[in-house]
Amino acid sequence: MIQLKVNGADQSFSGTPEMPLLWYLRDVLGLTGSKFGCGIGLCGACTVHVNGQATRSCVTAMSDAAGKEITTVEGLNKNGLHPVQKAWLQINVPQCGYCQVGQMMQAVALLNSNKKPTDQQIEDAMAGNICRCGTYQRIRAAIKTAAGEMA
Repeated sequence: MIQLKVNGADQSFSGTPEMPLLWYLRDVLGLTGSKFGCGIGLCGACTVHVNGQATRSCVTAMSDAAGKEITTVEGLNKNGLHPVQKAWLQINVPQCGYCQVGQMMQAVALLNSNKKPTDQQIEDAMAGNICRCGTYQRIRAAIKTAAGEMA
């Protein structure tokens, strides 16, 4: 039995330990914010936080999530929208929107470790998250807006 915490709630899993965390979150818990993109951890659409670190859930086995704290976009802020989510809306970042949850989760991890990132630091931190619509300039602007609100 694998024990973990998801968005602050204790959870247990008795299935296949090799099952990707993404499928557990989506199919078992019904937390569908994180998306399946490439399936090999390169696009970032499946990004969640594992013990506060941005992690690709499509390549994280349930056995690797044992005993860990998992945060999904649904659990970012229990009292409304997180500043990153607010900034995404304010700047009107999404086009198709498919990658945006992963983008936001990566941005939150960045801002949790660096309260006032430079353009280069934002670019470096976000480099592993692909946006097929090319909204990178709006993503950068939203991160700066959220950083200002979080300061």
